[in-house]
Order: sequence, then C-alpha cells, then structure tokens
Amino acid sequence: MDARKLTPFLSVAPQISVEDVGLAASMGFKTLICNRPENESEDQPEMQAIIDAAQAQGMDWHFQPVISGKVTDENAADFGSLLKEVQGPVLAFCRTGTRCTTLWALSEAKHLDPNTLLETAKGAGYDLAGLRARLETIHQASNPAVKIAGRRHEIVIVGGGAGGQAVAASLLKRRPDLDIAIIEPRTEHYYQPGWTLVGGGVFNRAETIRPMADVMPKQATWIQSAVSSFDPDQHQVILEDGESIGYRFLVVAPGLSLNWEGVKGLKETLGSNGVTSNYMVDLAPYTWELVQALKRGKALFTQPPMPIKCAGAPQKAMYLSCDHWFRNDRINDIDVEFCTSTPGLFGVADYVPALMEYVKKYQAQLCFQTTLVEVDGASKTAHFKQTNAEGEVTDIEKHFDMLHVCPPQKAPDFIANSPLADAAGWIDISPETMQHVRYGDIFALGDAGNSPNAKTAAAVRKQAPAVAENIIFALNGESPRAVYDGYGSCPLTVERGKIVLAEFGYGGKLLPSFPKWLVNGTEPSTLAWLLKEKLLPWLYFEAMLEGREWMAGPKILPKTPNKHEALDSQK
Repeated sequence: MDARKLTPFLSVAPQISVEDVGLAASMGFKTLICNRPENESEDQPEMQAIIDAAQAQGMDWHFQPVISGKVTDENAADFGSLLKEVQGPVLAFCRTGTRCTTLWALSEAKHLDPNTLLETAKGAGYDLAGLRARLETIHQASNPAVKIAGRRHEIVIVGGGAGGQAVAASLLKRRPDLDIAIIEPRTEHYYQPGWTLVGGGVFNRAETIRPMADVMPKQATWIQSAVSSFDPDQHQVILEDGESIGYRFLVVAPGLSLNWEGVKGLKETLGSNGVTSNYMVDLAPYTWELVQALKRGKALFTQPPMPIKCAGAPQKAMYLSCDHWFRNDRINDIDVEFCTSTPGLFGVADYVPALMEYVKKYQAQLCFQTTLVEVDGASKTAHFKQTNAEGEVTDIEKHFDMLHVCPPQKAPDFIANSPLADAAGWIDISPETMQHVRYGDIFALGDAGNSPNAKTAAAVRKQAPAVAENIIFALNGESPRAVYDGYGSCPLTVERGKIVLAEFGYGGKLLPSFPKWLVNGTEPSTLAWLLKEKLLPWLYFEAMLEGREWMAGPKILPKTPNKHEALDSQK
C-alpha cells in the first residue's frame, strides 16, 4: 500500500485492496474515505469486500465519490466537512490518489497559502500545478487583505550573520540542490568574536570584516532587504517594501539588538569623553586608544542584566586593558572597577577561581548587582542602581576617566512584536531541536532564540548542524531527531597570551573539547590563546561558514518506529 502523508491527520493513496485494509489499521489509521465511484474501471476491486474488511478492523468507512477530472467546489466543501467530523488519522483513496489530494487542497485553500498546498502535494508525489489559479482565487476571496507571495523558496533564512550563513552551509552540504534564500540587508559580514581583541590591540578592525557577497553561498539566493514581519499561518515573510516571500521551511537567525538607548545619555557620548564599547566594531579601536593613553585615574567596566551575547566579553575587556597597564607599570595608578548586574563574576562556578586570581593580580574591585543606568559624558560621571542582599536598591554615582560599556540587549523589534516570540520577546523554540514550539516549519538559532545557552559564535557552530539535520528530517516527513546540548564556549582572555577556555552546556555542565592534559579549561592556557588568536578565525570562515562540521556534529536520537514498523520488528 502506497500511503502518502499530506498532514498528520490525512494521508492519501491509490486504490487499496482488501489486504491493504489490515495494513492500514496496523499503521494507526482510524478512518477510510473512498473518493472513487464504483465500477469506474474493470480492474477496480469489489467495494463491499473492502467495506467488510474495514468493519472487521474496527475502522470507520465513508464513501464520497468524485468523477475524475470534474472535482467541484461542492465536492471539496463536502470533503472538508467530512474531515472535521471523522476520527483520525484518515486514509483517503481513489484510483491514483490525485482526486483525494485535489479535494484536500481545494478544501484548505481558504485558509492556507496556495504555494504551501502545491508544495505539500508535490512532496507527496502529486503535481497540482494546473490547480494554481483556482486555489489562488479561492484563497484571495477568503483573505482579501493577504498578499500571495510573489517569490517562494524551499528554505528561507532570515539573517546573514553567523547563524544564517552556518545553517545555509550545513544544509547545502547535505543537499546541494536545495532552493535556499537568505534575507540580509547588510553588505558586510562581521567576525564579532574578534572585536575584543581589536579593543585589546591584538587584531586590526579590518581583519574582522568581510564583504557579505564573499561569505554568501553561491547556490543561495541573496535577498538584500530587511524583514518587517512574519505571517507564519500563511508561511510567508514580509519584507520592508511590502513584498511577501513564501517558504516551505523558515530559519530565523537575526541576532539580537544592542539597546544603547537603555542607558540614559550613553548613545550621545559613545566614542568621546572616554566612553567606549567593544560591542561596536567602529568603537573597538577607540577602546585600545583609551587603554594606551590612560596613565592614572579610574577605569570602569560594566555588564548589564542577562541575557547578552558573549557574557564574558565585558570582563575580557577589563582583563586585556589591565594586562597592558600591568605590563607598563601603571596598574598601581589606575583604579579598576567591574560593575556587573549579575550576582557573581561568571555563571559557571568551575571557572571562577582562575578568574579571581587575575582580579587580585590587577587589583580590580568587583561591584555585583550594580547596573549602569545613566552616563554624563561631559562630567565623566556614571550613575548606577545597586541592589544589596536584602533587595534594597541604592543610587550610586561614580566618576571615571575611562568607561567601557556593555549595552543592555534585547530581541529585535520585528521579532519581539511577531507571532514567533515568547512573552519576553525571544523566538520560542525547543532548546534541543531548535524547532519553534508552535510552528513546526520554523526553526531558529543564534542570539534571538530563547534556548538557555550562552549566546556565542561557538554555540551557533553547534546549533547549525542540528538545525540542518532537523530540516532534512522534516523534508523527508520525519520528526526532528538531532539534539543540541547547549554547548557554548567563552575564551576568557585574562592576559595577552593566556586564556581560560570556558566550555559548557545546559545547566553549566562542562563540555571540554580537548583532553585536560592538552588544555585545562579551568586554568589559564597559552595553547588556548593560540587557538583564539590563530585558529578560531580560520575555523569560523573556512570551516563553519563552509559547512565543515569538525567536532560540531549533532547527536542524532534513534528513530521511533511507527506501529507498522514495530509489528514488523516483532515478526
């Protein structure tokens, strides 16, 4: 029996035999619908025998005959009404299955985008292209405000950053013929993990920037525009110019937004008055200028409430700055403070002892639960809200000669205000499969998702293959089985030439990539520094963005057999 799934509720098939009825029952079907008139051809099996077999199996039987090539709107309405009444899963059959598929498409045309219906039918082996005009007329009449997508792609990826490019490369590695479109308005692609090293005088800013055209896969279509909204019920993405782009599967990887306006006065003084941030590529060189110029005075480094991308970056800026001052015998003349909104130095306790040794070495003062709320650049004054152990909040004013700010961060507005978002504005996904919890044809990775992992490029490197595998499973009609374990990495640059290589997954579980004798992640390591400075940029551009998944392949869960396969395995 050749049963082809259109939806989890409905499958269609060519003419079935009496023997096929028992097979259908073993596969879990509860209802049979015959859309073929009796005596349509001489080779047609006897109807009553199939009815009797269905009754013997405890299956419901419905006869709704349709003349081949003459499927009416009334036929489709009757079919749609019947599906609302019967118990599923349902198996509908006719001579080839085409009439059943046509009935389903016409009955759903009021609610579903015609491209989605045609692609679903095609995926089941039925070409209904000749039905397009009819489907579009029905859909438009029922949804006058909905614009039917002018362009459509099998896979649409929102975002051409690390997540979007990596998942495109992983998908094309598995299926080079996939029709993929990447929506990205920017003309430059940034290697953001390098900006801390730019602020520390190790990298040149130009080393972290490449033309977007150079990293865009040649097999993919680049839609150089911005997304304004999503219409997941119609399987469409709406661009800023109003154009609708249709998709079969959608991958959302837009990154997050830096909320400079979240600190009063910050945006107005950035890049002047000693106020800087390595979170902006244009300002990272200014950080290094300030570090070199500062001979004495107070240097403040801030970290906002979580979540933020690369949660270790704010203190990395502090360590590299202090290392320069230490090497140039200035550290005793510079008062260093690290003001963080968090209750501790780092979220995974195993790495804190090594970090504390450097805090002591650099004579830095730690100010926990201290949040920057305002900056007055002209008077070089920073204002904080500090919360004590009893939950009492105090306003604190600090003077500075240099202020390195990590800005508050949030999901982009077009994500937060969309049907894809959770209550906090992040994309609502499964933390393991990266599939949207409400829309099965949507996946997300990178900083905009609500999975509780560290928002780092290393996390994206592990997420991308998992998303790619799960999309391939979905294209094949299977449930996602590739699992992301929450891996993230934060190479904490504690001094020039040494790094504490923090690698961990969900729940703070340590997930080291190397044996302890080679790189002990809980201790400062010269080899880890060489990895960060020399290997990781190459690994990013030449491996991750090319679909090479060295040490990044996802765990694939075993396939759960359906009832038919389970019965076969017991024979």
